[in-house]
Amino acid sequence: MITAARLSATLLMCTTLLAACTASSPHVLPETAIPDARLVLPSPPAPGSAAQADDDQVFHETRALKDTPRWALAQRDADLEVPHLVRDFSCAVGYTLDLSKAPHLVSVLKQMENPIVHRTSEAKHYWHRTRPFVGTNLPICTSPEGLGLHSSYPSGHTTAGYGMALLLAHLMPEHATMILQRGRVFGESRIVCGVHWKSDVQSGFLNAMSEMDTLLAAPELQDDLAAAREELRAMKGVTSAPDAAECAIEADAAAHSILSEK
Repeated sequence: MITAARLSATLLMCTTLLAACTASSPHVLPETAIPDARLVLPSPPAPGSAAQADDDQVFHETRALKDTPRWALAQRDADLEVPHLVRDFSCAVGYTLDLSKAPHLVSVLKQMENPIVHRTSEAKHYWHRTRPFVGTNLPICTSPEGLGLHSSYPSGHTTAGYGMALLLAHLMPEHATMILQRGRVFGESRIVCGVHWKSDVQSGFLNAMSEMDTLLAAPELQDDLAAAREELRAMKGVTSAPDAAECAIEADAAAHSILSEK
């Protein structure tokens, strides 16, 4: 079973760096501030179903991506340290996103953490789905240690990555298209990595959308959201340009979606 420590890291756990960036302790939203994923999400594919056969096929076919640039991107996307996760969207906006320069964004993330961790943990424990690599000797792009062998549905990494995309698109609507595209690639990295089924990732997108739709309307967050918007825009022309080679790999991944290729 996935450990509490691992789940917290997977679902936007605020690190020591984030705490240091925040001038004061923000209000923490209650666990029930977002919808119950056990009711919002569909059940994962049943054994022997056509949907499970599709999941099986995609898992096996994507093992051929080992040691490719797409595999390396999936490995980078496995890192959910929050400053790294924010920086992952730098190519999408055209300049480096530096969380250390955005204390109000840090405050937003800290306030969102509690309900996201609680609700996604509930769903993972409820469905108790076995990860695709269990019982095989096929390669995965990251260590299985701490993943939780039976906590595959929904994808927590996808929830975190696409949730971040939705947050950043809300704050920077002028870059929304590319930010959301990068969020989709981030989720697909979990399929490439071999640690989630295709349907886990699709449920992660839906989970993130249901969570963020509610959280972004929370009255308690509106002042910090407005200030975070200005923080992110102020970085343009001040922070460095993102790495061109990494941006090219991300663009290629976006053009060759794992969800549409069979």
